[in-house]
Amino acid sequence: MAEDLYSILGVQRGASAADIKKAYRKLARENHPDVRPNDKRAEERFKKVTAAFEVLGDAKKRALYDEFGEDAEKIGWDEAKAEQLRRYRAASTGGMGGQIPFGGGADFDLGDLFAEMFGGRRGGGARSPFGGRASVPQPGEDLSTTVSVTLRDAVLGGERVVSLQRPGRPDPQRLTVRIPPGVQTGSRIRLAGQGGPGVRGGPPGDLYMDVEVVPHHLVRREGDDLYLDLPVTLPEALLGAEVRVPTFEGQVTVTIPPGSQSGRKLRLKERGVPALKGGRRGDFYLVLQIQAPTGPLTDEVREAAETLRRAYGPGIRAGVVI
Repeated sequence: MAEDLYSILGVQRGASAADIKKAYRKLARENHPDVRPNDKRAEERFKKVTAAFEVLGDAKKRALYDEFGEDAEKIGWDEAKAEQLRRYRAASTGGMGGQIPFGGGADFDLGDLFAEMFGGRRGGGARSPFGGRASVPQPGEDLSTTVSVTLRDAVLGGERVVSLQRPGRPDPQRLTVRIPPGVQTGSRIRLAGQGGPGVRGGPPGDLYMDVEVVPHHLVRREGDDLYLDLPVTLPEALLGAEVRVPTFEGQVTVTIPPGSQSGRKLRLKERGVPALKGGRRGDFYLVLQIQAPTGPLTDEVREAAETLRRAYGPGIRAGVVI
């Protein structure tokens, strides 16, 4: 007995046409020879799901399959022969044996009906359902390309217009792509139905865009956290201060505690990269970098530096041991 086509696609008999198409596309993509080369089991599975979709994806064929099962394929999905088969089944139920009343009082022999169904071989011998079929719908090829995005767009999201050269088309196609917040280098953006065209009525493939985040000239990313080296003056580090600093969402005011050292991190909670699949957002860290004055070395600056020198004491590098 042939395997049930609904079971092949993993759907219920009452499934909608959209659910059937969705199940087929998923299974066909998973088992496509281009995805799983040299895998005989996947190849056979691909053929089965494609053949199943050829029937269940066609409203007329699906109706006949629901009524007659695998016999629908044997009669070539022909409605006239389906009507003959209905009459035969009705006559058989009525106890008339193999003889079916067939117009004008003539008798119609069941063997003749199935001989016609089975290609002229009386008494059976039909080819197995879907065996050797060459003309079946196949999904279009999945395409892939690379899209470069800024760190700002990786944090806030955005849109990019990309040019795609499709097979068989002389001119590139321009697509507007939405960049979701939280992407990173290696993320993939899927554009359903934007791949290669289907074959023999099959659905189109998908377009996959591999993301490459361009490094920022000041801000570095570690996971979902962001880091910015923030220059501060000696007085700001010694005495403390309130300073304005930039983020991708605008400037904010932060407080530098008195006595801060270079390397100290100030955290801006949940100002980092959003989690791509939900969850807690990363943080934005300001890494203090104390800067010496770069102006002229006046007598006043020199005197202030000498005063600071005496404030350090003799052991500033005592812990530097290698």
